[in-house]
Amino acid sequence: MTGPGDDDFAALFEASLKTRRLEKGQAVKGRVVAIGPEVAFVDVGGKGEALIAIDELKGEDGVIEVAVGDRIEAVVVSTEGGLTLSRQLARSAATAREIEDAFHAGLPVEGRVESVVKGGYEVRIARHPAFCPISQIDVARTADPAEHVGHVYPFRITEYREGGRNIVVSRRALIEAEQRVRAEEARRAIVAGAVLTGRVVSVREFGAFVDLGGGVQGLLHRSEMGWSHVPDILQVAAPGEEITVKVLRVDEQTQRIALGLKQLTEDPWATVASRYEVGQVVAGRVTRLAEFGAFVEIEPGVEALAHVSTFPPTGHSGGWAKSVPVGLRAEFEILAIDAEKKRMGVALVPQDAGRGAGAAHADAIVAGARVVGKVERHEPFGVFVFLAPGRSGLIPLAETGVTREADLKSAFPVGADVEVMVTEVDPLTRRIRLSRKAVIEAQEADELREYRQRDAAAPAERFGSLADKLRGALERKGSR
Repeated sequence: MTGPGDDDFAALFEASLKTRRLEKGQAVKGRVVAIGPEVAFVDVGGKGEALIAIDELKGEDGVIEVAVGDRIEAVVVSTEGGLTLSRQLARSAATAREIEDAFHAGLPVEGRVESVVKGGYEVRIARHPAFCPISQIDVARTADPAEHVGHVYPFRITEYREGGRNIVVSRRALIEAEQRVRAEEARRAIVAGAVLTGRVVSVREFGAFVDLGGGVQGLLHRSEMGWSHVPDILQVAAPGEEITVKVLRVDEQTQRIALGLKQLTEDPWATVASRYEVGQVVAGRVTRLAEFGAFVEIEPGVEALAHVSTFPPTGHSGGWAKSVPVGLRAEFEILAIDAEKKRMGVALVPQDAGRGAGAAHADAIVAGARVVGKVERHEPFGVFVFLAPGRSGLIPLAETGVTREADLKSAFPVGADVEVMVTEVDPLTRRIRLSRKAVIEAQEADELREYRQRDAAAPAERFGSLADKLRGALERKGSR
């Protein structure tokens, strides 16, 4: 006896036998159109209907998980006599034929790791034994091989021989395939400007590698971790930590991804021009030294350079560095600001000088002034003299006050104090011309003037002394 729906079910079954458009192993999506005692029918669009075993639609509790009208995803495991689909191999009732179909279709199968054997593991797929090489149990090397025993994993059958008596499986192949899918999905989201959350994988001296999903890693370089110098990367990005970063660049050819962390906060240089000005004295901390000067942190993210030329000469190579050891906190005068290039020039304010003393000394450098500086260096055309932080002047050879045959280095040893006269100051180029000869001539003129004043006063002094003596003698004579 047949029911009213049996004819429809038979018609669907007949239609499924006529469909041979799909290939084995092809993934399809379809809608469940009928559910029978042993098989269900799935409408796969214009390609017709396909069969799928009821066991494929049951959960672990044995209850069918889908209803008519539900959409499912499956893989074609056979095209002989119609389309046969599979969502999963039945966990406990997989036949040798189903396992072979899974091998040809590339379908994953579930297996239980039974024991550790030589070179790998014995895996049980339903009632069928299989072998998994130790290198194929995971993508990472396993410290203790026994830790996988007892676990149920999905595997891919890589070898199926001798009618199923020799089966080799790989869990790693499935993991890598999943990673490739996740990596492809992740790469679609990884574009310049995107803000993503990832996990720190490893830390190197130059930066940290961050997993952005699917095994896709980007480099967070040390210089992109903060607006200020980062002394310890582990304080910013430690392995295993979750971190939010911004994608700076993606190189499609090399697949390299550059990440940034500081870009998620405001650049302090954006407001430097409105908060600082040339001549201002600010507090700073020496962060590092280089051959050309000392780097000074004015505030987090704003670093200035105290150039070697801003320090008084000492006569010894690198002697200036002793006055600014790393970690020193002191006051610095701002000499120059270039906010666009993120550069600031500063000079150390002497500790015995009051606030703004450096600027006052610089203001004293005007034509006609006599100032004391320190010999900075010698050149074939003259001697450079350090006058103030960032202000040096040149004594041309003709203005040194020594003969051409004289030893200039002996007459002006580096680091020695020398009094000079400012003869010219160019406000545009900041060039300063000095003269030692003018000071010598002025000193000689002063000495000559003092001598003449003393010589003019000498006769009156002598006459006054003689009169005093005569007056004293007469007074003594009268008293007798």
